[in-house]
This record gives sequence, structure tokens and C-alpha cells, in this order.
Amino acid sequence: MPPTHLAPSAALLKSRNLTFADREEIALECARGTGVRTIARKLGRSPSTISREIRRNSATRSGDFDYRALTAQWHADRAARRPKISKLTSNPSLHDYVQDRLAGLITTPKGVAFDGPIVVWKKRRAVHRQSRRWSLAWSPEQIAQRLKVDFPEDPTMRISHEAIYQALYIQGRGALKRELSACLRSGRALRLPRERARNRGKSFLSDALMISDRPAEIDDRAVPGHWEGDLILGLGSSSIGTLVERTTRFTMLLHLPRMEGHGKAKSVKNGPALAGHGAEAVRDAVSKTIMDLPSHLRRSLTWDQGVEMAQHAQLRIDTGLEIYFCDPQSPWQRGSNENTNGLLRQYFPKGTDLSCHGKEELSAVAHALNTRPRKTLDWQTPAEALDRLLKQDINEGVATTG
Repeated sequence: MPPTHLAPSAALLKSRNLTFADREEIALECARGTGVRTIARKLGRSPSTISREIRRNSATRSGDFDYRALTAQWHADRAARRPKISKLTSNPSLHDYVQDRLAGLITTPKGVAFDGPIVVWKKRRAVHRQSRRWSLAWSPEQIAQRLKVDFPEDPTMRISHEAIYQALYIQGRGALKRELSACLRSGRALRLPRERARNRGKSFLSDALMISDRPAEIDDRAVPGHWEGDLILGLGSSSIGTLVERTTRFTMLLHLPRMEGHGKAKSVKNGPALAGHGAEAVRDAVSKTIMDLPSHLRRSLTWDQGVEMAQHAQLRIDTGLEIYFCDPQSPWQRGSNENTNGLLRQYFPKGTDLSCHGKEELSAVAHALNTRPRKTLDWQTPAEALDRLLKQDINEGVATTG
């Protein structure tokens, strides 16, 4: 059977692009003050097509916003010329800005740079469990949106995230080096399901507060100082602790080195956790890290039901934190922390030894995350959001004492 649009009674196919006759009709209707939807119905086009045509191709040289068919056709012909020169090719400043945020070295707050693992370019995307290149690791969308913040008065410093992806992946538009695709966050070609253990011992939760007991001010993220925590695990039971502030998404990493004697003898039942992420080690690391913050920025901590938090009662006494636990197999209840752990896997992939990274390297990775813009913060960085809160508290304190 022939397609229905080729039947003798079918209407003629319309051209995808507007013709000069269409633009003449649009100009006449605009002069009469006709609405966009009425023009679209008359031409048999989508209202968004007419609206976009008037916005893009109107004459503005006289200072007015007038739509003229001849001028609109000239704009359309000029925009349709191919091949086009890429913005990244013609604008060196824009090219350097994009490339630096894709491949720039991460540094500690003191400016100490770390190269990270050496990654061999294999002409394909990095795969699961492969070492990832350490970089500033801004996503193309973050780069595109942050340009508006950093260069609000410079229209030449604009590019879409799709153009950045094309520059990385499409031959002929390769203004950026193809190997920079190894710097992107995604390390897998496909999303793979993860099976979690269903039965875990929870004997230490007898006197713990569950997430259902959390007050409303924590859920709506209106008040800063509420944290989410977890461990990311690596080869040989190596681990790194993560703390994420719910309001600003500010991240702190916990150094959990292996204890003396790890791997030298058979483990003792109910003995100390020599791998470095036992209850006592995690308690000490959380206490030492979070006590550096002002008291109003350490209100509560939400963790999953892992045995590393068996000493949560003592941690509460040491730090003053209210500690809440998620329901079993419910990682979405710590959404900010789970998202951050996904970002951290670019630097600390699964299947690699995490114990080889020292405090300075963890500080550098945390600094990289805290200085990259976030969509949920209107493209501000977590460091900027936290700094704004600290300055606000200082100003309110000064006003109160005055």
C-alpha cells in the first residue's frame, strides 16, 4: 500500500522552510496587527515557527522591531549558508574558556595542582571501571550557562551545550580535542542496574532517629547546616567518606586511611576494622571535619543504615548533630549525597584503590566540585552559595550588636 501522504486526494507537502511568499504574508499580517496564532493558522504553520521567524529575522537597524519580507529573507539566506565556522574556531577566548573547564587541572584551595591518573585515549568513551582523567569536570551545560554569569555584557561569549558536544564527538566540527571526551562525567555507555543487598544487620539502630522523624525545615532546604553523608567504596575495601550540605550542595571529603596491619594477617571477628571505614574511624573523621564549621552550619546529619555509623550516639554527643537514618534500600532519601557520589566517581572510579589518595588530593577534588556551577543553584557554585550564607550571618550579627 502506498503511504497516505502520496494518495491522489492528499494535500501537497509543505516545504520545511518558510518561502519568500510566506514571509510576504507574515509582513502584511504584522502590519495589520494580526496575532501570531492567527497568522499561523492562515499559513498552516506552527505558532512557534511564526514567533521564532519574527523574533529572529525582523529589521532592527532603524531602532524599531519591524518585520519586512525582504530583510527577513536576507537574514534567513545568510543563516542558511554552509559550512559555518564554529564559534570555538573563530573565538579563541571562548575556545580557551571551554577547554580549560573541560580539561583544566584540579587544584587544592592553596593552588597545588594534581594530574590524576594517566588515561590512554582509545578513540571511544571511557568505560565502566576504567581510570578517569581528573579535570575541572564542568559539564557542557554548566559551561554554557556559566558564560552568562561570567560575561553578562559580552554576547560573543555564548555557546550552547549541544555545540560543545558536537565539537567533541563530530568530525569536521572538532574545534576541541576528541580525547577531552574522557573528561566528561559519564563513564559508561549504558546505565546498568545495581543490585543492593536486601538483608543487613541493623541491631545498632535500636535508639536511632529515622528520616520520618526529621522536621520540615530539613526537607524544604530552607535552613542551612543539614548534611547528608555516605561512603564510596573501592578496591580492597578502600573507602572515602562524603558529606554534602543540603542547601548549598557544599561537599567535604573524609580521609579514611587503612589501619596498620591491614592485609598482613587474617581479620579477627569483631575486631577493629583495619580497612579504615569502621565505626570508630568514621565517627572520628566526621567529628574532626565538621567541627571546623560554625555551630549554625552543623545542625543535623542524614546517613544510610550502614554499620559504619554504629557509634552514632557518641558522634551526636561529640558534635551536637541530630543524626537521622534513611529507610532500607532507599538511597533517594539522600538525593544530594547520591548525586554528589556520582560526580565523585569521575575521580574515584569503582574497582580502583581509593586508599592511594591522600588528604591533599581529596581536598583538591572537593575544591573542584565546590567551584563548579550547579543548575539547582541558578548556576552559582556551592562555594559561592556557602560564602553568601556566611556573609549574611556576619551582617546580621553586626546589625544585631549595633
